[in-house]
Amino acid sequence: MISNRFAFVLSLAVLFAASASAQESKPQVDADGAVSSPGGRFPFSAFVSPQALIQFQKIRADGKNTPPLFGPVSASRKFYGDMNDDRAERMKKLYPVAIKSSKLDEVPVDVVSPLRDGDKTRVLINLHGGGFLWGAGSGGLVESIPVANLSKIPVISVDYRQGPEFTFPAASEDVEKVYRALLRTHKAQDIGIYGCSAGGVLTAETVAWIAHKNLPEPGAIGIFCAGVVDMDGDSAFVGSLLMGDVVPAEPLHLSMLPYFKGADAKDPLVMPGASSAVLARFPPTLLISGTRDFAMSSLLRSNELLTEAGVATELHVWEGMWHSFFSDPEMPESQAAYRVMARFFDRHLGDHAAGAARKP
Repeated sequence: MISNRFAFVLSLAVLFAASASAQESKPQVDADGAVSSPGGRFPFSAFVSPQALIQFQKIRADGKNTPPLFGPVSASRKFYGDMNDDRAERMKKLYPVAIKSSKLDEVPVDVVSPLRDGDKTRVLINLHGGGFLWGAGSGGLVESIPVANLSKIPVISVDYRQGPEFTFPAASEDVEKVYRALLRTHKAQDIGIYGCSAGGVLTAETVAWIAHKNLPEPGAIGIFCAGVVDMDGDSAFVGSLLMGDVVPAEPLHLSMLPYFKGADAKDPLVMPGASSAVLARFPPTLLISGTRDFAMSSLLRSNELLTEAGVATELHVWEGMWHSFFSDPEMPESQAAYRVMARFFDRHLGDHAAGAARKP
C-alpha cells in the first residue's frame, strides 16, 4: 500500500514534470482558435468577434517569421517597420487624417490632424510601442491615426530616442522637450499623453519626469498594454500560453531591455509604481488591455496602485484580446477601443463641461 506521504510526493513530481513539459513544448493552435497544451485545451473565447479569430490566426502564421526580441535590432526594425507601414495604410482608409512630419525643439515628430473641424485648443502626445527598440515613424502613426480622426484632436507622435543606441532617460528627455514646446502654445490641462506597450511605460515615466522637473501635469493620460510596475503576475505566463506560445521561464522585465541598461528599477523615474507620492501626481488615467495580454497583470496592479493614490482611473480589459490588439483596425474590438480613447480624452482635456458635450 502506498503511503499518503509517498502519494503526495509522487503527485508533485507528476505536476512538475507536466509543467516542465508544457514550458518546453509549444502549444497546438487549432483552426477554431483553441489552444491545446499538456495542461489542457483552451477554446477561443465565445465573446470575441469573427474578425478577431481571423486576426488571431494571422498572428500565429506571421509569428513564424518574427525576429527574436534580442536579435539584431536592424532585423527587428525592418520587420516591424514593414508591418506598421501596412497597418498605417489600412488605418488611413478607415480613418482619414492629414499627416505632416516636423520637429519640436529638434525632436522628430509626426503631426496627425483631423481633416476638418479639428480642435484648436487641445492636443495629444502619442508615444509609440516597440520595446524601446523600434516603432518610430509608422508605428506611431498606427496609434495616432484613429484617435485623431475620432476625437478631432491633433496627435503629435514622438520619435523618441531608443536603445540600444541610447539609454534611459533619453526618451523621457525627448518627451519633455516636446511637452515644453507645446506648453508655449497650450495650457497643460489641454494636453494629453498616451502610449501602448513601451509607449505606455514611457507615458507613466513621462508623468514622473514632468513632476520631477516641476512642470504642470498634463490634463489626462492613457497607459495601454503596460503599467507603472514591471510585467509580473499571472498574465506574464498565462498570456503566452493563450497565444499558443511557449510559457516563459520568467517574465520580461524592463531591466532586460537595452534601453534600461544600468537603470534602477526602484527609481520612480523608471518605475513610477515604486512611489505612492509620485503616483499621486498622476492626472486622470485610462488603462486598456486584453485578457490574453502578457502585460495585463501589470496593468491591473497599476490600476490598484493609482486608485490607492487617489487618481481617477478608467479601466477597460477586452475579452480574448492580446498585446496591442488595437494595432489592427478591422476588428470591432479595436474600433471600440479607439472610441473609448477618443471619449476619454474628450471628457478630461480642457473644459470638462464643454468636453462632455462634444461627441467624437
